[in-house]
Amino acid sequence: MIMQLRTYKYRIYPSSKQKVRLINNFKACKSAYNELLALKKDAYKFGKVSISKYDSDAFLKNKFTDIHSQVKQNVSDRNDKAFKNFFRRVKDPKEKQKGFPRFKSRVNSITFPQSGFKLLSDKRLKLSKIGSVPIVLHRVPKGIIKTLTIKVNKANQWFVFFSCEQTDIILKHPSKEEIGIDVGLENFATFSNKEVIENPRFLIKSERKLAKFQRRFSKKKKGSVNRRKAKHVLAKQHLKVANQREDFLHKLSRTLTLNYSKIAVEKLNIKNMLKNHNLARSISDASWNTFIQFLSYKAVTCGGQVIQVDARNTSKKCSNCGTIAEMPLSKRKFLCPNCGLSLHRDLNASINIQSRAGLVQTYTPVDDYVRPSFEKAIVCEAGTINNNS
Repeated sequence: MIMQLRTYKYRIYPSSKQKVRLINNFKACKSAYNELLALKKDAYKFGKVSISKYDSDAFLKNKFTDIHSQVKQNVSDRNDKAFKNFFRRVKDPKEKQKGFPRFKSRVNSITFPQSGFKLLSDKRLKLSKIGSVPIVLHRVPKGIIKTLTIKVNKANQWFVFFSCEQTDIILKHPSKEEIGIDVGLENFATFSNKEVIENPRFLIKSERKLAKFQRRFSKKKKGSVNRRKAKHVLAKQHLKVANQREDFLHKLSRTLTLNYSKIAVEKLNIKNMLKNHNLARSISDASWNTFIQFLSYKAVTCGGQVIQVDARNTSKKCSNCGTIAEMPLSKRKFLCPNCGLSLHRDLNASINIQSRAGLVQTYTPVDDYVRPSFEKAIVCEAGTINNNS
């Protein structure tokens, strides 16, 4: 038996009055956070005294009475965690940016940690200090509800997130199939069984429409109603791209975790990869990190496993004999100078990833080519003559 937290997301439709109350809650939480931050800075600056979370809770107890007490305690908890993370970064010599906690200009979410909310039915959610809010409960949250978070996005859409504690039985995956996956930009993913998933490129396909909406927004007078409307249209288009990407990643990761008990992927340093400004936009659009996260948590629910391996030389190493060959990004076909293996670089990488994870290979690269004779496999240097040819 294992304990795990699972989050369920639902759309809510607060009335105009309820939206005003929610927005006022957000503003009050922002003010409470900033007051706590100022108090802690002054206490340390003038008295060299640190304020504990208990002191922060006491400070907020009789203030901001328009918001629920549990919401105020969550603000105090966020503030306390911000300082703890700061001191952790200060002690870590590897951290270059220490990041002292900053004052918030806005807050886009509030959290009820223990109480203050109740599901009245599959269509109504009661929130303390807010009222009975319509909710679309498209599936019932499983487990013990620990926290409820309310968020609003830039398209002015409201959501609630239930964080539920569940006790799950360790499952056994029904399949024994194993696979290696190489993610890329030419194709989104290449599997070690030769299957290829095309890159949908949702952002790139929507660039012209986004540019049009951005031009309309920039031409509107600042502070006008038309500018606010144009901003809303632009935000909805960006949201559509994000939803398309997320839907694609959810469906693909779900299919893979249901069909394969063990999945091998590269452990990528995407932060460094984004420093290449020629590829940064395409890498962000592909969302490899989100894909691996989806694979990881879905595999657990299916009784499977996701194995991350070192990405070094997976594209340069011959999956048949192990020879290392130079492979610039412009070179899309791998040709081994030793054994003569010839196949797409992404397929070669996916086979190496599967092998490096110690998984059983269901496909061998020699199935796709006729092994050349030793003489034909000899590679000559430029300017030399091969007498055996």
